[in-house]
Amino acid sequence: MPVWFTSDTHFGDRRALNIDRRPYPDLAAHDAGLIANWNARVAPDDTVWHLGDVALGPSDARIAEIVGTLNGVKHLIVGNNDGPGTLALRDWASVGHYVEIEVEGRRLVLCHYAFRTWNGMGRGALDLHGHSHGKLAPIPRQYDVGVDVHACAPVCLAEILVSRRRNKRAEPSP
Repeated sequence: MPVWFTSDTHFGDRRALNIDRRPYPDLAAHDAGLIANWNARVAPDDTVWHLGDVALGPSDARIAEIVGTLNGVKHLIVGNNDGPGTLALRDWASVGHYVEIEVEGRRLVLCHYAFRTWNGMGRGALDLHGHSHGKLAPIPRQYDVGVDVHACAPVCLAEILVSRRRNKRAEPSP
């Protein structure tokens, strides 16, 4: 089964429209667009790691409705904007602040926040994070999986790794 990563969906959060300059005219279009993008990529049996900041603003019932419409077996890594209602949702297969997993033979360290150093860093482990909305300059083997970096949709590990190489090629030569 495919494994997907995302973060900082900020469903129902008006700030996401202004601060992060997302390509939606209003909050209803924002939420509908993120849901459509998620479900276009993720199948019902796929695994999804959401690295925090699911929603901010909607009622707990509305957050439950939104998360319930999202495909996949969903795991939550807690973000600074995830309230008790979000954490208590029955749709999460797991909820934690930090996890180390292996995907496609790669060790991954998952947290909402980017680390300066992390377990296994010197042995090739990758740090996947959110929180920075694409505004933090990465260090080697560190990747922001947030929707602001990845066209408002979850991404797989292969796409995450290619994104860095693509950005390097796009930089002008000295």
